Amino acid sequence: MRKTIGLEVNGRREEVEIESHWTLVQLLRDGLQMLGTEEGCGEGSCGSCTVTVDGELVRSCLYLAIRAEGRSVLTVEGLARDGELDPVQRAFVEHGAVQCGFCTPGFLMSTKALLRDHADPTDDEIREYLSGNFCRCGGYTLILAAVRDAAGGSATGGAAAEG
Repeated sequence: MRKTIGLEVNGRREEVEIESHWTLVQLLRDGLQMLGTEEGCGEGSCGSCTVTVDGELVRSCLYLAIRAEGRSVLTVEGLARDGELDPVQRAFVEHGAVQCGFCTPGFLMSTKALLRDHADPTDDEIREYLSGNFCRCGGYTLILAAVRDAAGGSATGGAAAEG
């Protein structure tokens, strides 16, 4: 069964026809042709599909698209503004933390939420916010350096965070 829903995606109002069984990642990729959000595992384990819905981090592969009706969704495509990378995106590029790039959208979205909630995060807070994201290339050292840089390089809280 198909239904048209309205939602805001990256600050823009969208009307999308969806199948009743679609997940949010299917709405984004198949309904809106927004390919930045990846679908890795389809089980919510890898975090590559992470987006925010009304400011809350969600695994879009587990979130039914119909639940997004009337809500505000932010994806990795919505981070850059006026052709300028978001500071989080810039830090990931500068530190070479993008590697193969498949996990990057989820890490960027989790980092954005972390820095929104904790302007000066501790290493433990960084680990907590990134714990739902899996990097198959194993480049956590570069990712953690990028997060610290995006936070102003002042993350503290004990020993250096290692993946």
